[in-house]
Formats: sequence, structure tokens, C-alpha cells
Amino acid sequence: MTPSHFCLRFLRRFSTAAATNVSSGAITISKAKSKLRKVHDPDKALAIYKSVSNNSSSPLSSRYAMELTVQRLAKSQRFSDIEALIESHKNNPKIKTETFLSTLIRSYGRASMFDHAMKMFEEMDQIGTPRTVVSFNALLAACLHSDLFERVPQLFDEIPQRYNNITPDKVSYGMLIKSYCDSGSPEKAMEIMRDMEVKGVEVTIIAFTTILGSLYKNGLVDVAESLWTEMVNKGCELDNTVYNVRLMNAAKESPERVEELMEEMSSVGLKPDTVSYNYLMTAYCVKGMMGEAKKVYEGLEQPNAATFRTLIFRLCINGLYDQGLTVFKKSAIVHKIPDFKTCKHLTEGLVKNNRMEDARGVARTVKKKFPPRLVTEWKKLEEKLGLYSKANAAAVSSSSQTREVLDQEREDAA
Repeated sequence: MTPSHFCLRFLRRFSTAAATNVSSGAITISKAKSKLRKVHDPDKALAIYKSVSNNSSSPLSSRYAMELTVQRLAKSQRFSDIEALIESHKNNPKIKTETFLSTLIRSYGRASMFDHAMKMFEEMDQIGTPRTVVSFNALLAACLHSDLFERVPQLFDEIPQRYNNITPDKVSYGMLIKSYCDSGSPEKAMEIMRDMEVKGVEVTIIAFTTILGSLYKNGLVDVAESLWTEMVNKGCELDNTVYNVRLMNAAKESPERVEELMEEMSSVGLKPDTVSYNYLMTAYCVKGMMGEAKKVYEGLEQPNAATFRTLIFRLCINGLYDQGLTVFKKSAIVHKIPDFKTCKHLTEGLVKNNRMEDARGVARTVKKKFPPRLVTEWKKLEEKLGLYSKANAAAVSSSSQTREVLDQEREDAA
């Protein structure tokens, strides 16, 4: 039996079982989104998706669930399953709706399967789906998600010439700008912005923020500050995201500069958010002021994954592994475990300080939360550090399985 056939058969079988665990055989889209963020097992993700895919009237909600599910499959290298899942939607009557088909195009992009996305876009006439700037933007998004930045300008020029009814809009231009910024050419992105102004196309705050961030990232600070002044003078409606880009750069300077910009945010009616405070915490960390950094962390109502990643990594760099472990445990409780590199740094530090049981505890948590491909790499690290052996694995197998069942029950009840 091919993997794709197994995948779809499992989806039908498992979704039936999942339906018995929710009222009326379906769960709300918000519940599904929450579950999909936590689940790394691709088959479980498929079951969750199935429970909402035919019950959501919102194209945006359906798109979100589809893309998350595809991402879970992609991380497990199950590309044939992705193709089977997406292509199966061609039998859905909604396929003749451009927004629905555009979701499928975007989903292929989430798996870096751009050739499939392009093929679906070209098949729209055959399928009987109208083709407008909506599906064009979905194609550009798929290209960006596939990291084919050089292809976006090419598509931007060719597609509108091939299809007379497609005229790039502010969203299209925004993705063109992003393609240049992501490829390290913010100056070219600024040329596109000027072209938009000449043509009377709105330069959105998203496009402006993208250029500003790229200028800072490429060390063009003076150009970035000049652009900021220009946009403020033009009355551009500023938001937290664009201010956070400035805070990102300020964090390299000093905590005082970050605090100054945060006060400026407040003066224009914006409330600094978790991302803002993360940059203040980072600025303290860069200066080695770990006590102040911890105060910022402790004052956050809702720390995010970046909060935990930054603080744990910096605590480890300073040899504060006990404190790093405490913060790690909190990240596990709120399902915001940091990345592989940070967890590796913490585990190595614990082993170095003969904290073997604590290191094993971190390892157990990581393996439960990381996707399969990273679990394999993590097991290699365990063997290297002397944390993993067949005897040890057999000893904890039974209790680990029990914990997994209980954890799953708690997640289902959440």
C-alpha cells in the first residue's frame, strides 16, 4: 500500500474516532487551531483537520487549518501525502470558488512544492475556476514560501501579460517587495515602493515595515531612519509591528534606547507588547545585565517562544544552567519550548555540570514536543552525551507511554 493511500485511509478511520470525542462530530475552528499548534504527529494533524475542513464557512479559517496540517506533513517529508490530500479537494464543489482554490495553491507553497502550485494555477481554466488577482497573489505567496525569491519578479511581470484580467494590487506589490528584501536587496524594494507611489498604488504598512526591517538587517541604518522620518511625515499610520522593527535594531545599541522608543510608542497611543519587551530583555542580555533581563521576563503576562528562547540561551551562555532549567520547565508547561539549538545548549550545560537526571528530563520533554526529524537528531545528541542507552530506554518505556496517554487526554480536554 502506498504512503498516500495509507494516509488517506488513516485520515478516514482516525477522523471517525476523533468525531466521537467531540460534540456533534466536529470541533470549533479555534479549538482546531489550538490543537494543530501543539500537535507534531502528522496523522493526528490530519484527523484534526478533517474534523473542521467540511464544517468551516470561513475561507480564512479553512486556509489556516489546511496550511498547518500541510506543514506538519512537510516536516515529516510526506510530500506524496500532501499531494494526495490537496488534490482530493478537487472533488469538492467549492473548487470552482477562487478563494477555495487559492488556499490549495498557498498550501502547496507551505510545503515548498511550488511546481505543484504553478500547475494548479495553470489548470484553473480546465477546472472552471475564475482567475483574478486573488489566485495570482496566492501563487506569489506560494513562491515566497518556497524560498524562490528570484521567481517572484519574473511571475510579477509574466502573469499579468499572459492574463489580461489580472492587474497587480497592493498585496501583489507587497510580495514583490518582500521577495527583494528576502533576497538581500532592500534598495530594489525601495525602487518598487517609489514606483507604487507614481502609479497611485497604496504602500501598505506591511510593505513599509518589510523594507525598514531589511534595511536595518543589511546595516543600512541611516537609510532606514531616513525612510522612517519620510513615512511619519507623510502621515503613515504606524502600528506595533513597525515599531518593533525599530526596537529590534535598538536592542543592539542599549536598553536605554529601547526604553526610549517604547516611551515613544506609548506617546502615540500604542501599547508595547510581548515582542517589544522581548527586545528590551534582549538588550539587557546583550549587556550582561541578566538580573534586569529576568525582571522583564517575570513581568510578562504572556511570554512567547522567542521570550523563552532568548532568555534560556543567554542564561546558558552565562553559565546559569539552574535558572535556565527553571525557565525551560515553564516553557514546557505553556507549550512554548524553544528551538533545537537552545535546548541542546541547555542539555550540554547540565551534563557538563553532572546534572544527568535533569538533562534526561529535558531530553524526555524535547522528544515529546519536537517533530520526528528533530527527535532523530536529538537521540544522536543523547547518545553523544551519554544520556541514552537501550537499557535506559527500555526502563522508561512503560512509564513514558503512560505519561503520553495522560498528556494527550489533558490536551483533548483543554
